[in-house]
Amino acid sequence: MATTRRLNPEKLLLSKWTAAVPRDKEKHFLVVALGRPAPDSPVDTVTLEAVYTRRQQTVPWEVLRDDKQWRQGWK
Repeated sequence: MATTRRLNPEKLLLSKWTAAVPRDKEKHFLVVALGRPAPDSPVDTVTLEAVYTRRQQTVPWEVLRDDKQWRQGWK
């Protein structure tokens, strides 16, 4: 079973992440945006940008807690 780490979604902006299983030379990512359904609502998604290709993907912020998919920092 995957380990879940404690994260504060409000502090994820500009945090660095490493994909546990890189694809298409995309290994290192930066959180470039936080998604909210309304201005005063809690964060529900993050936009990750690949450092190498600049491709962006939006995912639920909770997936970053799964160490089988993501590692905090650039490793």
